[in-house]
Amino acid sequence: MAHSHGHDHGHSHGHHHHSPDDSMGKLLFAIIINIALTVVQVIGGILSGSLSLLADALHNLSDAGALIVAVIARKVGNKSASNTMSYGYKRAEIIGVLINSTTLIVVGVYLIFESFNRYLNPEPIDGWIVIGVAGVALIIDLATAFLTFTSGAKDNMNIRAAFIHNVSDAMASVVVIIAGTFIILYQWYVIDLIATIGISIYVIYHGILLLKQSILIIMQAVPSHIDIEKMKQQLNVIEGVEELSHFHVWQLDDKKYFFEGHAKLNTTDSETVKNSIKAFLHDEYEIKHSTIETTQMLEADQNLDPLK
Repeated sequence: MAHSHGHDHGHSHGHHHHSPDDSMGKLLFAIIINIALTVVQVIGGILSGSLSLLADALHNLSDAGALIVAVIARKVGNKSASNTMSYGYKRAEIIGVLINSTTLIVVGVYLIFESFNRYLNPEPIDGWIVIGVAGVALIIDLATAFLTFTSGAKDNMNIRAAFIHNVSDAMASVVVIIAGTFIILYQWYVIDLIATIGISIYVIYHGILLLKQSILIIMQAVPSHIDIEKMKQQLNVIEGVEELSHFHVWQLDDKKYFFEGHAKLNTTDSETVKNSIKAFLHDEYEIKHSTIETTQMLEADQNLDPLK
């Protein structure tokens, strides 16, 4: 059987990165101030007796961890492809997201457990220390969120994960400030525990979303924005295609999509059909990497007929 193997990979790499040194500098500075803030919050939480402040401290520590993983993953991800890693190291960033999201969930569950434990064994809380430390935390959280956003959060899932950490932590700091205010005005110590549980649930929710997204990419699932049945129908009406089957769509990281498939053709001009399929995948689905194997329908039928 005469197979025409179209293993042409349209590698049009349109990388529009921020200056790598500039982005890395911002991320490293964000790591330093997050670690410093964590230390301040832990001291403040111990002195004031506030669990929500300690929750915010742990969340900040997870922010620093997220940023450290983001920096390492970006360094590794930028390494060139090799003979042993032909796809390159881009998926290191997805592993980074997997680690970050798992950390978020674990920290969130631990804080909820501690909240119930504190409810059964209540302690007095100094609201002024809570507000003071949370106020400083809010300023630093917003600054860190800005640093991560301008370091490529729009274009990079791993940096975006770190950015979400920071934004959620800024929101958590606002919640802690409100809790501290209620403690000062009404001595409602239970509000501190409610705030802790609220922050934890929010953290767990985002952790699960990121975890799901990263696992699907690692498992080579079809990208969420692609309807595989619709794609099949669209490809089957391309001129020259009799039937397209055995095809797969997956993504390497949060930006690179791949396609491979087999097309039975009703024409002898296989190159034109392959180019049409590749152009459609590129324009409609942003798939720049495609491998297409073709078989001419007439040849396939002859092979099936024992008299030929």
